[in-house]
Amino acid sequence: MPILNVEPRTRAQESTNAIERMYITMRHLFNRGFYKPMGVSGESLRESLLTLRPEIYGSIAEEKIELSGLLYVMDRLPEGIEECSYINLTSDEGYQGSHFKAIIPKKRRRNCYRIDKHQMNIEVTRGRSEIYDILTHLTFLMIESHKIMKQVLVGDNGSTTRDWKCLEAVIGKTKLTQQEKEVAVTHVATILGRTFEEVMSVYNDFATAKNPHQFLSTIYHLGNLAKKEILDGEKRLVTFSPVLRERLGHHIHGDKWALRIKQHLVDHNLFDRPLHIISANLHSVMNSLYGPKALEAKLKNSDRMELFATLSNDAAKKDRDAIKKHALANGMSYLKDESGTNIDVQIFDMSQCQYMDVDFCSVSFRESEENTKPVLIVMDYAFGEQAYETMDELLKPYKDENGKLHLMNMKSINIMGKAGILEGDKGDIMVPDAHVFEGTADNYPFKNKLTKKDLKTDGINVVAGSMVTVLGTSLQNKDLLQFFYSSSWRVIGLEMEGAHYQKAIQAASRVRRSINKKINVRYAYYASDNALKTGHTLASGGLGLTGVKPVYVITEKILEQIMENSVASEISTEL
Repeated sequence: MPILNVEPRTRAQESTNAIERMYITMRHLFNRGFYKPMGVSGESLRESLLTLRPEIYGSIAEEKIELSGLLYVMDRLPEGIEECSYINLTSDEGYQGSHFKAIIPKKRRRNCYRIDKHQMNIEVTRGRSEIYDILTHLTFLMIESHKIMKQVLVGDNGSTTRDWKCLEAVIGKTKLTQQEKEVAVTHVATILGRTFEEVMSVYNDFATAKNPHQFLSTIYHLGNLAKKEILDGEKRLVTFSPVLRERLGHHIHGDKWALRIKQHLVDHNLFDRPLHIISANLHSVMNSLYGPKALEAKLKNSDRMELFATLSNDAAKKDRDAIKKHALANGMSYLKDESGTNIDVQIFDMSQCQYMDVDFCSVSFRESEENTKPVLIVMDYAFGEQAYETMDELLKPYKDENGKLHLMNMKSINIMGKAGILEGDKGDIMVPDAHVFEGTADNYPFKNKLTKKDLKTDGINVVAGSMVTVLGTSLQNKDLLQFFYSSSWRVIGLEMEGAHYQKAIQAASRVRRSINKKINVRYAYYASDNALKTGHTLASGGLGLTGVKPVYVITEKILEQIMENSVASEISTEL
C-alpha cells in the first residue's frame, strides 16, 4: 500500500487542541471539586497554556517574567491573592452580611473576600466563563511564580541569591526613599530577567492607595509561595464550594435579575409597551438622549462628540452627575443589581424623554399615542456564557400572581460590544452577519439590521463579516487568530458573548415562540485591540478617547433606527 504523507500540525491546529484540552480539563476539575495548580492535577492546564502561548501572556514560555501580562492578570484578580495558598471559588453565599470586607478587582466586577492570612474566596455569579477566566489567570500566575523561584534558589538546601535577600529586606515597608526604591528595583530586575527601565515602566501601574510599592510585594509573595511548594511541598490549592457546584447552570442569578426587570415594567405600566433591549455600557444611551439637554450651555461651544469625550475624564464628574439627575427626572429608571449577576439596568420611558432635542433623531410621535412610544431596557455588559443565561431569562414570558403567562412585546434586541479586531485598528467598528462559537461546530448566521453603510463615519473604518465567540479573550495567539482571519470563515473579530446572545434569541423566537420570530436584531462592536499587531493586545492598555467616537456612533444609530421603526409602526397601525 502507498504510504500517506501526513502533514505536520500547524501552530493554529496545536492551539485549537490546546484550548479544547483546557476547556475539558477545567470542567473536569470543577466537577472534581478541587485541584493543585502546580501538582499533577494542574499539569494539563499548565502544559496547554504553555503550548498555546496566548498573546495576552507575552513571554509566558520564556525564562524572563512577563510584566504586561502580570499587570493584566493582577488587575482582574483580587488584591492580596498573590499571598494566598488557598483559593476558594464560591457562589453568592452570604458573605456580604459578614464582617468580611468585599475586595473588588480593578478590571472585573466580582466580590472577593480575604478569609484569613492564607485563604481568598472569589464569588462566581456569572457562569462558567468566569470560572475559565479565573482558572486561566491563576495558571499563568503559578507558572510565573515558579519562574521567579528558579532564578533565586541556589542548590538544594534552600539558599537564595543576594538579590532575593535584598528584596526580602524591604517587603512590608510602605515608605521607601527614591534611592531605596531604585536599589530594590535593580535587584528585582535581575530576578525577573528584565532591564531596570522595563521594571520602572510598570512599577507605578501596580501601585495601590495602601501600598505604592505593590509591585515589589507582588513579586516577593509570588516567589515565596513557589519557594514553599518547591522546598516544603506546601502546594497551593484551588477549591470549588459545594454550593457553587450545585447552582452552576441553573440560571439562579439570571432568573432573579430578569424577574426584577419585568416586575418593574409591570409596576410602572410599561410591560405592554413596545420593548427594546440594548446591551451596552451604562453611559452612552443616557448621555446621547439626555446630555444635549442637561448640558445645553456647554454644547454651544462644542459639538456632541467633543462633549462626550470630555465626559470620560475624571474631572467631568459634575457633568456626569448633572446628566444622570436630568435623566432620572425625565423617564429613566435605574435598577442597581441585587441578583449577583453584576449587571445593572437602566429603563427609559420614551414618552417622558425629550428625545427630539438631540441632533441624530428627528422623528416625532403623535402626542395622543403614548402607548406606541418605545421603552428601552439597557443592560450592562454580560460576561461570556452569562449572556445566554440573562437573555434567555429576560425573553421568557412573565408569570403573574395568578400563574398566568404574559408575553413580552419585544420589538428589537441590540448588542453593542467591545471586541478584538483582526482587520483594522483600535477604535474601528465591526458589523457581524454571523457568530461562530470557538471549539465547536455551532454557528449562528442572522440578519443584522445594522449595516456597514449605516455606521460609515469620517475617521472610523468599518468592516463586516463573521465574528468568533471565544472561550476567553486571554486564550488566543497570533497563529490561531491568523487562521480565523485568512480562512474561509472570513472572521473579522473576536468577542465572548455574541453566540450566547444569539442562541438565546433564536431559542426564544424560533423554538419557544415567546417573542416574534422576525424580531429586529442589531449587532455592532468597536475594536479594543488588534492582537495580530505587536503592542496592540488588551494588555497594552485601554482605549482611552479613541473609543469614545465609535461608541456613540453605534449608540446613536441604534437609537435612531429604534425611533424610526417605532414611528413607522405607529403609522401602519393607524392605517
